[in-house]
Amino acid sequence: MAIWSSEIKELEKLYESIKGRLPDLVKELERLIKADDENMILLYSRRCLEVIITDLCECELKRPRKTEPLKGIIDKLHKEEKVPSHIISSMHGLNELSTYGAHPKDFDLEQVKPVLVNLDIIIKWYLEYKETSKGIKAKPTEEIRQEIKRDEDVRKSTTISRKRLAGILGGLIGIIASVFAVLYFSNIIGGGKQAQETDKSIAVIPFTSMSDDREKQYLADGVMDAILLHLSKIRDLRVIPRTSVEQYRKTDKTTTTICKELDVGYLLEGSFQKYGDNARLIVQLIKAGKEGHVWAKDYDRNWNDVLKVQSEVAQTVAKELYASITPEEKKLIEKIPTANLTAYDFYQKGREEHIKYWIDDKDREVLQKAEYMYHQALQYDSTYALAYTGLARVYWDKRYFQDYLLKNFMDSVLTLCDIALSYDNQLAEAYTLKGGCYIETGKPEQAVKKFDKAIKLNPNDWMAYRWKGKFYFETDWANYIYYLQKAASINRGEELPELLSLIGYAYYSAGFPEKGKQCYQDKLKLDGDSANYYAELTRYENWLKNFNKSIEFGIKGYAIDSTNSTTLINLGDSYAELGQYEESLKYYNKWIKRSENQGDEWFAGSSHRIGYIYSQNGNREAANYYFNKQINLCDRSIELGRQYAHMFYAYYDLAGVYAFRGDKVKAYENLRIFKKKPIMSFWMISLIKTDPLFSRIRNEPEFQQIARDVEAKYQAEHERVRKWLEETGQL
Repeated sequence: MAIWSSEIKELEKLYESIKGRLPDLVKELERLIKADDENMILLYSRRCLEVIITDLCECELKRPRKTEPLKGIIDKLHKEEKVPSHIISSMHGLNELSTYGAHPKDFDLEQVKPVLVNLDIIIKWYLEYKETSKGIKAKPTEEIRQEIKRDEDVRKSTTISRKRLAGILGGLIGIIASVFAVLYFSNIIGGGKQAQETDKSIAVIPFTSMSDDREKQYLADGVMDAILLHLSKIRDLRVIPRTSVEQYRKTDKTTTTICKELDVGYLLEGSFQKYGDNARLIVQLIKAGKEGHVWAKDYDRNWNDVLKVQSEVAQTVAKELYASITPEEKKLIEKIPTANLTAYDFYQKGREEHIKYWIDDKDREVLQKAEYMYHQALQYDSTYALAYTGLARVYWDKRYFQDYLLKNFMDSVLTLCDIALSYDNQLAEAYTLKGGCYIETGKPEQAVKKFDKAIKLNPNDWMAYRWKGKFYFETDWANYIYYLQKAASINRGEELPELLSLIGYAYYSAGFPEKGKQCYQDKLKLDGDSANYYAELTRYENWLKNFNKSIEFGIKGYAIDSTNSTTLINLGDSYAELGQYEESLKYYNKWIKRSENQGDEWFAGSSHRIGYIYSQNGNREAANYYFNKQINLCDRSIELGRQYAHMFYAYYDLAGVYAFRGDKVKAYENLRIFKKKPIMSFWMISLIKTDPLFSRIRNEPEFQQIARDVEAKYQAEHERVRKWLEETGQL
C-alpha cells in the first residue's frame, strides 16, 4: 500500500462530491486519484492547482493567465489580499514540490504526502469560494437585497435573515453562473478562444497523394499513419485506429455522416506530395455539424524534416481540441523512430501491405510482401524498433496455428519484441504483442502488466484493451465486457463486428441472453453477415436446451454458408442431443473436412464429441481415434501451459473421455481440478447436467456435488455481473 493512501482517499471523497460540477478540476482530480506512480501524482496535483489558479486569475485579477508562471499569480493574489494567507502558503508549498512531477527527477517519496495534504486544503477552500458571492463580483450584497425587495414587493422588514439571504443569493449566483458559462463557452466573453469542454474524439481519414505516380500513395498513407499514432499517445484524446478509417478512402459520404458512423467529433483530412528533396503536406481539421472547417495549414518542408512535421501536426491538432499533453506524452510524440529515411520508406511500404492482410487475411501474398519490406528497412537501419515489431506480427500471423502445440510457440514473437524494446523501450505495440504471447502461453499475470504498460504509452491502443479483456476471460465477466466495450469505443472499423460478437458471447455466458442477442443484431446491422448471425443463434439455443430451435437456425445459416464451423458443430451437437446420431455425424464430418482444409482441426477441441457420435453410430475404431486425439490435445495443452488448459477446459474434456471409457479414477481426478475454475459460464451448467459423456457417473454423489458447485459459481458470477450492469446503467 502506498504511503500516501490515506491522503488519496480524502481526495477521492472530494472528487465524488464535485462530480457534475467544475469539469476541468474534476478531470484532473480523477486522473490524480487513478495515477499509478509518484511522478504522475505530483504532475496531476500541479494541474489541479493550475485549474484553480487560472480561474482565480480571471475572476479576481480580471485577466487571462496565458503562460504566466503559477508563482507570480499566487504572489499577486496574496498582495491584493484575494486569497487568505494560509491558503497562499499551501499553494506555494504545492507549487514548489509538484514541479518534480512535471520534470521527473530524484525526490523523497515522503514529499508526496504534503503535496496531497495541501491540495486537499486548497480544494476545500476553493469550493467554499465558488459557493459564495466572492466567486462572482456582479453586484454588492446590499444592491441585490434591494432588488429582491422590489421584485417581491416586500417591505415589511428592513432586514433579511442570513439564512434566507443565503438561499436567495445562492439562486441568483446559480443563474448568473449559468449565463456566464453560456457566454464563456460560446467565445462571446473575451473576444478570443477560451478553454472549453470539447468533444476530444478524432479520426484521421486516409490522406490523398498529390503525386501523379500512384505508387507514391504509400507515402501519404505513411504520413497519415504517423500523425494518427502520435495523436493516439495523448490520453486526453479518443483516436480511431487506422483500420477503422480505411473504409472512407474513396467515399462520397459527408463529414457529418462519417463522424456519426465513427462516433467522433472531428476529422483530420490531408494530402501529401514528395517532389525531389522536398515535401508538401496540407492538413485540415473539420468539426462535425454546421461548424465545419476549424483549422488548416500547408507545410512545405525538406523531405528530411517529414518526421518532425508529423509530430508538429499532431501537437497542433491536440491544441485545437484543447487536449492536454503531459511532458511524457510530448516526449513520445517528438521521438523520431529512425533517422534513415530509406528505412522509413521501406517500413511504410511494409506497413501498407500488412494492413491489407489485416483487412483480408486470406491474402497471404501481401503478408509475404510486408515481411520482405520490414527486412529491407532493417538493412538500412538495424535499430529500427518498429520494423522488428512488424516482423513479430508477421510471424504471429503466419505461424500461429502451425506452432500452437510446439514448445517454442510464440518464442520468435517474444524475441523480436525484446529486440524492438532494446532499441525503444517505450514502444506500445511491442508490449501489446508480448502481452498477447503471455496470454496464449498461459501466463496471464505477466500479460496484464504488458497490457497496462502499452495502454500507458498509447491510451488509444484498442488491441491492448481487447487483450486485457482476454486476461479476464472466464475469470471476471464484468471486466471482460468492460475492456471489450473500451476497445469497441475506439475501433469503429472492420473489427467492430467481431468485438460485438465477443461482447455478445460474454453476455450469454454471464446469463443475460437478451443483451447477448442484441449485440448480435447490432453486429448484423454492421456486417450483414446473416450466416454468422444464424450460427450464433444456433449455438445459444443449444445452450438453452432448445435443440429444435437450434436446428431451425442452423439450417437457415447452413443454406447461406455451408462451411461455417459454428453452424456445423452446433448442428452436430443439437441432433446428437435429440438422439439423431446419423444426422449429427453428417454435419460433424462436414466440419472435419472443412477444418482439415484450413489446417486447424486440432484447435476447436471437439474431437471427443465426434468420438461420441461415432460410437453411437457403431464405429468403435473411428470413435477411439477421435477420443485419443482429444486426450493428446488436452495432455499437450496442460504440459505446455496453453490457454485451453489455463481456462480449465482441457481438464473437463479429459474427464469426459475417461468417464465415457469407464475410467472413473481419472475422470474424477480431472473433474476435481476443473471445479477449481474461478467462475462458471451459463453454458457450462447447462452442459454438465446433460453431457452424455458423463452418463455412467451422472447419478453418483461426487458428480452431483460437482454439478452443484458449478451451478453455485455461475449464480455468484451472474449476480455480480448483474449488479455491475445496474451500477453502470446497462441494465
